[in-house]
Amino acid sequence: MKKSFYIICSITLIWNIVGVINYLGFVYMSNEAFKALPSDMQLYIETRPSWVTGAFALAVFSATIGNIGLLIRKKWANLLLIISLISILIQTFYNFFIQDIVQIPNSEVAISILIVLVAVFLVIYSQKINK
Repeated sequence: MKKSFYIICSITLIWNIVGVINYLGFVYMSNEAFKALPSDMQLYIETRPSWVTGAFALAVFSATIGNIGLLIRKKWANLLLIISLISILIQTFYNFFIQDIVQIPNSEVAISILIVLVAVFLVIYSQKINK
């Protein structure tokens, strides 16, 4: 296997682990941290449907496990990465087109686009690797 394969898989695995950490930080946020947020962000979190949080969880955990599967060259990795991409798209759709509590800053728009692009890349890359 090429060295680039391990570099790509390692970088994207770190990326996905950061996503898991972000998710865990979100769902296990302390009351003090929650109260320190701006009021519109508090309202956003309080009114966010559980299916959006579920999509967030599914996205980060399926991406991380799928990335590990890709690294050890398992065919099932592609399915998990596709599930992750769909979950990301669901969550992103909610944030940009359904919720109207928080105005999404340009930096968050850029990060959201990057997240989608990385997920699309991983799906395509895993399909290429599994051929």
